[in-house]
Amino acid sequence: MTAFDLTAAQTELQGKNPRTILKAALANFDNIAISFSGAEDVVLIDMALQIRKDIQVFSLDTGRLHPETYRFMEQVRKHYGINIDILSPDREQLDAFVKEKGLFSFYEDGHQQCCGIRKVEPLKRKLATLDAWITGQRKDQSLDTRGDIPEVQLDAGFSGPGKQLIKFNPLLNWSSAQVWDYIEAYQVPFNELHKHGYISIGCEPCTRPVLPNQHERAGRWWWEDAAKKECGLHGGNVKK
Repeated sequence: MTAFDLTAAQTELQGKNPRTILKAALANFDNIAISFSGAEDVVLIDMALQIRKDIQVFSLDTGRLHPETYRFMEQVRKHYGINIDILSPDREQLDAFVKEKGLFSFYEDGHQQCCGIRKVEPLKRKLATLDAWITGQRKDQSLDTRGDIPEVQLDAGFSGPGKQLIKFNPLLNWSSAQVWDYIEAYQVPFNELHKHGYISIGCEPCTRPVLPNQHERAGRWWWEDAAKKECGLHGGNVKK
């Protein structure tokens, strides 16, 4: 495989549709995986399987997800006949954290430490085994933290010495309406919580339904400032 030219890819893929970006990602990298948690990610799985059947898919099990989310993960696995690599937090780190701070410390001192243990650490372990990954990020999910990201980028947060990790964001320029149009048109599975006012779905204690006309991220970490609503998986989006 020839070396990946990030600058050329950024120019070539700027403003392109999701399928074109996915095709480029899967053509350039064999050791690549789709990060799966929500509606956008299943759209990517649906599209990717039309391009290549041997895609890798992984998902984070924080231990605090809604029952509906666990059922959704199993529904996706069976619907597409794929394996999903379920990632769990490090038990010793989690045990120590819960012993020290209890189960709801994030309401008092922010969600970063809890997300760091339950999400970022297992993700870091997984990404260390990959050359690239594919996410369902969209600009309109958070203009504060996602408005300036490109279709393909060097993932500075998870790259290491001598190893570059490339991140593809095929749905970057799609709206929520376009995602749901695709889901309806192609009968893509979705989390049943979406029927009950949930739009952006994370852990149960940190997610709630949103009111009509509220932004979708208003239901995530609602007690914190809007510009801080990243859990660390895309920490590079947050301007220092």
